[in-house]
Amino acid sequence: MTESPRQHVFRLTERLSNPLDLYRHLPFRIAVVSNLLMLDRDLSIRSCSNLAPRELRILLNVGSYMPITSADIAYQTRIDSYTVSRAVSALHKQGYLTFEESLTNRRVKLLVLTEKGEKVYTKIGEQIDQRATTLGEALSTEETAEFLRMLSLLEDRAEQWLADQAYDRQQQGSSLPADQKELIRWRKKSTCGPR
Repeated sequence: MTESPRQHVFRLTERLSNPLDLYRHLPFRIAVVSNLLMLDRDLSIRSCSNLAPRELRILLNVGSYMPITSADIAYQTRIDSYTVSRAVSALHKQGYLTFEESLTNRRVKLLVLTEKGEKVYTKIGEQIDQRATTLGEALSTEETAEFLRMLSLLEDRAEQWLADQAYDRQQQGSSLPADQKELIRWRKKSTCGPR
């Protein structure tokens, strides 16, 4: 494993018998990279709009997959439905998206970008493409393909683990918060389902 320069500065404590080596802890390292890649940390993306991170993520998903339901965005991004609803409401109030009726179910509202939303989506998309190109230079084409394959495996395993954990609690009679119920529902949408 390649050592991070920070490992030379931050040494594991000797005050505990078995401290976590966070530099060798996969979820922690993924979270660190995720924190670095947060959309609002990128000044070029910030200059395109004044949207908060959650609104940026939802705008990008609507633009890429419209027409789409809020529930499908929640499933696709693994963002809880409450957060998606708040972001959709904010984007609608600011004039970035609107609603269309589904041809198959009148109760379902489909999300689509407005002209204003499309302009911001295009600007942000250009910045994200540049960012992807710059980051992609760290890996070969084969390494990128392998990394994406491994991320898919990790995503599936994380979803399964969290859904199984929620399902077990539910089977024990515990009342689950909405986000945990969503994990079970998302898992059921996949090919495996909870245990």
